[in-house]
Amino acid sequence: MKKFIPIGFIASVCMISSGIHANAPQQSQNPLRLIHTIPMPNVKGRMDHMEIDLKGKRLFVAGLGNDTVEVVDLKGGKWTRSLPGIRAPQGIAYVPALNKLFVANENDDTLKVFRGDTLALLNTIPLERGSNRVTYDPHSGRLYVGYGGASASKDHGEVGIIDTKTLKLVGKVPVGIRPAEILMNKTGQTLFVFESRGNVIQVIDTEKNELLSKWPVSSQRPGDGAFDESTHRLFIGTRTPPSMIVMDSTTGKELASLPTVEGMDGVYFDDHLKRVYVSGGRDNDVGSIFVYQQRDADHYTQIGTIPTRSGAGTSFWSQELNRYFVAAPANDKEDSAILVFEPQP
Repeated sequence: MKKFIPIGFIASVCMISSGIHANAPQQSQNPLRLIHTIPMPNVKGRMDHMEIDLKGKRLFVAGLGNDTVEVVDLKGGKWTRSLPGIRAPQGIAYVPALNKLFVANENDDTLKVFRGDTLALLNTIPLERGSNRVTYDPHSGRLYVGYGGASASKDHGEVGIIDTKTLKLVGKVPVGIRPAEILMNKTGQTLFVFESRGNVIQVIDTEKNELLSKWPVSSQRPGDGAFDESTHRLFIGTRTPPSMIVMDSTTGKELASLPTVEGMDGVYFDDHLKRVYVSGGRDNDVGSIFVYQQRDADHYTQIGTIPTRSGAGTSFWSQELNRYFVAAPANDKEDSAILVFEPQP
């Protein structure tokens, strides 16, 4: 096991120098270094999405197969507790300004709301089966959650709009049969909804709550993505074949497509180093992270493949902490764990 070094210390001494450029020569070392493994005892099955509490140095992990949300102390480098009574949690959003944690649940038709400090259950908002990704708009105070469709035996899904103060469902926008990733621009006026069954990106105007455009994706099952708003680029992870696709977020034009990891289940953009991280390994014997360097807005090069663990699909990137987290499920030899990586310039 790797020796643990407190995140606060590393973040203070390992900030990226302003003299490093995105088009620098390819480095000889791996672009990510494993610095710590945090065991999570008694967590069984697949783990899904994650969220972070920056001030409290907590990582929230959706224990989808365990019907729990797991809480990890990042400062101490240890698992601390489980939140039980949840059925297949998926998307998580922590909103410190509201002191609330929102958890979307695939198998019990709800969005559950917990107090951010004590993690006591505050409310349960009824939706439909298939609740998946969530994203929060600080401008409007609204939370967007995808659900319904195939999981609810319906011919379409929806993006539900939650008022985070009243904890009420205040609107819906019809989308495709399996809404997956939901990305938002900085103003909160545009949502990009990945429709994994129809192989399209759906663009929603949040002021009118209307669908503006549908952009086809050349590979099948787009499920995760990231957004570099400075260059107007969407990074789309697909599963069949496994690809990392670069799309213009203003026109829907595909600009690049590179092979990526089997069992893709996490895509993030490192704004400092101008890199795309794609994790995968879900339902596979081998897990890994593919790292791509953004040379310019239209050109990308794979610069590394970092091994993780079998089945380790999902991940989370914290730009503020300069850390990349990968959720590794238990196997015959090892407990579930969070693998903590540090980018290398």
